[in-house]
Formats: sequence, C-alpha cells, structure tokens
Amino acid sequence: MKTTKMLTRDSADQTWYVVDAEGKVLGRMATKIADVLRGKHKPTFTPNSDMGDFVIVVNADKVKLTGNKMTGKTYYSHSGYMGGLKSTTPAKVLGSAHPERIVEWAVRGMLPKTRLGDRLFTKLKVYVGPEHPHKAQQPKVLAVNE
Repeated sequence: MKTTKMLTRDSADQTWYVVDAEGKVLGRMATKIADVLRGKHKPTFTPNSDMGDFVIVVNADKVKLTGNKMTGKTYYSHSGYMGGLKSTTPAKVLGSAHPERIVEWAVRGMLPKTRLGDRLFTKLKVYVGPEHPHKAQQPKVLAVNE
C-alpha cells in the first residue's frame, strides 16, 4: 500500500528574502509576501504546516497606496471597554513613530487567523530604513510588483 508523504516543518528548507518596499503598491506587495511566508511558492506546500520562508521588508515607510486609500481607508481597534473604539488612517500611521505597522497589518490580514498564522507572522521582519540586522542570513531579493 502506498502512502502520501507528509512533509513537516523540520524537513522544509527555509530561506530568507528581502523586499524593498520603496514605491511598491502595498496590497500587491503584501499578497506576494503572504504567499512566501505561507510557502505557497514551493511545490512542497502543505496547508497545515509551516513550510514558508522568512521575509525582511526594508523602507516600509515609503510604501505606496493607490486611489483614495491614504485618507479614505480606516483601521479600527477596540480596547474591550465601553467606548474603547479607536480608529486611524494610513496617513496617520505613516506619520507616526511606527510607520512599519501599515505593512505588518496588511500582511497579517492575508495570513490564516489561527495558531499557524501567528507562527507564520513571526517570520516577517519589517524595518523603516534601508538597513536590517539580518545580513548573516544572506537574504535573496524577492521580486514584487514587477
């Protein structure tokens, strides 16, 4: 009897990719990053295990939003208390102390809302400037929006 070979996280070869977000459209870039984090770009994709790669995003504050999304889109969060609804726009986020959160929120929304998605999200590293501390991993350049 033949059985299907199930791959595990230990058998996956995980590589590092770097993405320069300067001038890139946020949604298209986030889709490609989510696919790489999940491992969908590999022929060994397994939906129930962590087969994806690590992704480093640099220049996250120079990302581009199309249309009227800079002021028309709204991000909501709730503290859990009555009247605790807070809202913000991408323009406020990019002008704040943590502009990299806009990329994190976009990618997080495209990952599964499970424990697996939480584990995949830890493989995303987002930085504001062009420098990152992961030079030792020798990341490859990931082509996005081209």
